[in-house]
Amino acid sequence: MVSSANQAAALADAVRAVGEQLIAANPVELAVGNIVRRVLHIIKEEDISSTAVGIEGLSVTVDSDDEYDSEHDDRPALSAAVLAAHARNALRAPSLQTLLEDIPVSPAVSRTASSTGDSDGKSKSAGDKSSTRKLKHDVIAAIGDLIDEIDSCYEPISEQAVELIHQNEVILTLGRSRTVKEFLYAAKEKKRSFRVFVAEGAPRYQGHVLAKELVEKGVQTTVITDSAVFAMISRVNMVIVGAHAIMANGGVIAPVGMNMVALAAQRHAVPFVVVAGSHKLCPLYPHNPEVLLNELKSPSDLLDFGEFSDCMNFSTQDGSPLLNVVNPTFDYVPPKLVSLFITDTGGHSPSYMYRLIAEYYSADDLVVRRKATS
Repeated sequence: MVSSANQAAALADAVRAVGEQLIAANPVELAVGNIVRRVLHIIKEEDISSTAVGIEGLSVTVDSDDEYDSEHDDRPALSAAVLAAHARNALRAPSLQTLLEDIPVSPAVSRTASSTGDSDGKSKSAGDKSSTRKLKHDVIAAIGDLIDEIDSCYEPISEQAVELIHQNEVILTLGRSRTVKEFLYAAKEKKRSFRVFVAEGAPRYQGHVLAKELVEKGVQTTVITDSAVFAMISRVNMVIVGAHAIMANGGVIAPVGMNMVALAAQRHAVPFVVVAGSHKLCPLYPHNPEVLLNELKSPSDLLDFGEFSDCMNFSTQDGSPLLNVVNPTFDYVPPKLVSLFITDTGGHSPSYMYRLIAEYYSADDLVVRRKATS
């Protein structure tokens, strides 16, 4: 049975074990690792909060120059040495010996506890159980808040649409993003009149789906090919796109073709705005070995195997086909091409992303790996 002092560490290790498996199952889905890190950060914060509450419950009895109050004669006092030991154990980086305990184990406290008999031992055991239950309750409640935050992230993002999209503007987007769709819906509901150019997002053509959804809401929509972005960008007031992930340096992993759109926007001085929930914030950098930036999809999205079978056979002299097909899923947009991020916490510049990430993640949880046991 795991003691109460190790409950937080054991819980964090269990989360890391599951997190490792989830990340390994789909390493391209960076949001999975983000959520695992957020949960680890929650466990650490709730544990530190619980320890701090234990310190506040302590009191020191000190003789003063005033007349001594006889009512305090029967109240047990803790020595300054015991309190100092408690403070050192509680305020240092989380330690397995201090986690979840109201009073840390120290020789002075042990001697005091042994002198008071079995009743104090039972009280200490009950306190440990109560502290453990409180930690679990607080962690579950915080994770519930995180789930609600993710589920409802579209609402605070969409509320900012009316401040960004003005009357008679032309918006360009690429492919299909639910966050972008809700953002444009919110602007339409506020009686904004605007037009949207939707680059179709070949070869999966998710832009066709978004165009249909926008038309159903009464938004004036024009579908263009991806290769027409440079030709149309001079008519555009703003580019609004979604993101697969936002990296620690402010760079964006987005659907393929997005870098081309960002370059066109920069060339014509058009603002390039990225809308995404805070769970898309990844504390890793693009060059980190844990980051798998891309995924190759089936060549059948591009070519008909029947029509091109003669070009793709392996009968050549060196055993390799004459025709190769590369079908990447994602693009990387460097931070210098991004004008603004719109998240559920407000609008931020790319250079501010590291501060948001510091609020959501702990530095020692960037690599999700179980702690080595001695």
